[in-house]
Amino acid sequence: MLDTLTEVETPEGIALRLRSAGVLPRAAAWAVDFAVRLAVVWVLSILFAVLGEAGLGLYLISLFAVFWLYPVLFEVLRDGQTIGKKAMGLRVVNGNGTPVTWIASIVRNLMRTVDMMPMLYGFGFVAGLIDPRGRRLGDMVAGTLVIHVEKSQRHTSAPEVPVVHPPVLLDPDERAAIVAYAERAQQLTPERQQELAGILHRLTGSQCAAAVQRLFGMASALLGRR
Repeated sequence: MLDTLTEVETPEGIALRLRSAGVLPRAAAWAVDFAVRLAVVWVLSILFAVLGEAGLGLYLISLFAVFWLYPVLFEVLRDGQTIGKKAMGLRVVNGNGTPVTWIASIVRNLMRTVDMMPMLYGFGFVAGLIDPRGRRLGDMVAGTLVIHVEKSQRHTSAPEVPVVHPPVLLDPDERAAIVAYAERAQQLTPERQQELAGILHRLTGSQCAAAVQRLFGMASALLGRR
């Protein structure tokens, strides 16, 4: 039932810290979505009632769309959020933090028929309690994850390290790149930091962690620190 922190690394080497949603907020989101569907179905039943047998056929088609297409369309086209998930501040993403795809969304929602068994989402509830990332069976099969949406992204400043003056004159783009690297470093894994710093080994005169620290020092100098 508790939310858990999951760390994934993107292909670009950026370490993402995703707070996966527990059973309770997911259940609340599902309840909101269920209420929305019932309201839509009730309105449609009134509209189609005047059409007789033709209306019954349209009503059955609308039932399928509301209960099966609704979550897929919203998850893929609305940034992983149904109405209920948006209300609860949740989002569906792929396991690596990228936006959920059509296939993944279809699979996770088709698997609801299994998660619902034997009753009241019994299998899904138990799976969510056991899995370290709070996933139900549908998420495990589809490779998806339900996470909390971060309300704001705070700007990170370059690390406060002793000033190191660049050994050569840098043009504006080069200065901006060094400062951007230092400001973004906290979002990168140590290995990725060193890999990028290694590209500028002629500028830093160092390798690995030492090169990273020298770039941080140059960023401090470029930012006018003392």
